[in-house]
Amino acid sequence: MINYIWVGMAVFGIIFAMFNGTMEEVNKAIFQSSQEAVTLCIGFISILVFWLGLMKIAQTSGLLDALARLFKPIVRRLFPEVPPEHPAMGYILSNMMANFFGLGNAATPLGIKAMEQLKKLNNDAEWASRSMITFLVINTSSLTIIPTTVLAIRMKYESQSPAEIVVPTIIATMCSTIGAILIDRYFYYRRKRNGVK
Repeated sequence: MINYIWVGMAVFGIIFAMFNGTMEEVNKAIFQSSQEAVTLCIGFISILVFWLGLMKIAQTSGLLDALARLFKPIVRRLFPEVPPEHPAMGYILSNMMANFFGLGNAATPLGIKAMEQLKKLNNDAEWASRSMITFLVINTSSLTIIPTTVLAIRMKYESQSPAEIVVPTIIATMCSTIGAILIDRYFYYRRKRNGVK
């Protein structure tokens, strides 16, 4: 569905530019933004490689395992239907750790794997289970300590103090995560009280 929306917006914009006489500006904007996107991506590579390297060091040194153990009791309470040693639990914890360090690109495949495992636990049903909904909520709100991608953008555009967003990011994502969990639980218990599965 989203593909149709994007195509519709692009076609509408081009037709509007043709009738409005601004096709030259549209062409210029397309080529400039394409060039800027490539430059931005190349700039990202070095920073993402650095943070992914740190993640690998943290994994090898056992820091990620220690963090996962630290968060495991909380995650088990958030996902009571998931058996503690099920592969879904490992993927959920890994996804949370990647989001924790602002590595959304690394978190996405882990999130997909976690959702696949949660779907298996749900007997491949057509509807989402409680755990699937909770995981989606937590993954979307994603508590972040080091906003790697945003830091990379700020460094690329030569911000005078690129790291000044770290504390506001921690506060904002903590509020969003707590709020998301509270709303998720509210609707879960409301549905349960009304006898809806």
